[in-house]
Amino acid sequence: MRDKSASDAMRLGMRRLASGVCVISARIAGESFAMTASSVTSVSDDPASLLVCINKMVSQQEYFSTQGSVFAVNVLSEEHQAISNLCAGREPGRNRFSLGDWQQDMPSPYLADAQAVFYCETDMFISYGTHQIVIAHIKTIQVGQNAFAPLLYANGNYGRFIHT
Repeated sequence: MRDKSASDAMRLGMRRLASGVCVISARIAGESFAMTASSVTSVSDDPASLLVCINKMVSQQEYFSTQGSVFAVNVLSEEHQAISNLCAGREPGRNRFSLGDWQQDMPSPYLADAQAVFYCETDMFISYGTHQIVIAHIKTIQVGQNAFAPLLYANGNYGRFIHT
């Protein structure tokens, strides 16, 4: 039984937690796929691993919940807000690559000017509530040479990190 008041309060509280914005990209059955995710975090540095939460309503979520599936986690910069919006919308997969400097020379497409790109392989997954929790082993990492300027998301809006 779902406690609606707890769910509503949880969503309201989480709006106050700023998070970095990422686009998860993969090549699934020969087709490029990308989706925006703000629920990405490190798990461990030994072995190097990430946790990614994927809504079960995402049509390709089963791919990410299969051990050995490869994908890229693209950490977006302030200049990538339009890419985040495009990959969070209902555009067909191929249209999600119409913005940005997407490269196709790796097993998964990636943004050449991302803050960082983590090339991952699904190691474990857990189904919980509305989401699949994917724990991925990081195979390689590409850290951007551009300025530190991650795209942030909180309270339903984008923001930026202010250096002091």
